[in-house]
Amino acid sequence: MTAISDPLTIAEAWAREGREVALATVVETWGSAPRPAGSHLVIDRDGAFEGSVSGGCVESAVVAEAADVIESGNPRMLEFGVADETAWRVGLSCGGRIKVLVEKVA
Repeated sequence: MTAISDPLTIAEAWAREGREVALATVVETWGSAPRPAGSHLVIDRDGAFEGSVSGGCVESAVVAEAADVIESGNPRMLEFGVADETAWRVGLSCGGRIKVLVEKVA
């Protein structure tokens, strides 16, 4: 991964540009998970994003939640898993579970 494609570097650059930004981080995985703990997705107020927390299957749900986090400033812990009805709706049918922390970048 080059510095230009690193979500943490992008989050820092976007914040310096005055963009309101949230950072989503995979904090826990269980079973078959698309991305390992420590993976990041950076999202701005307009819905632009870089990085990945799920290989595409839950990114849209995380982006939607990030808009609320940016607005409120309150972090959110999201959980997606095969036992969760949401898992099938967002495409996480791989049999695993992931927890994603979404927080506003100050």
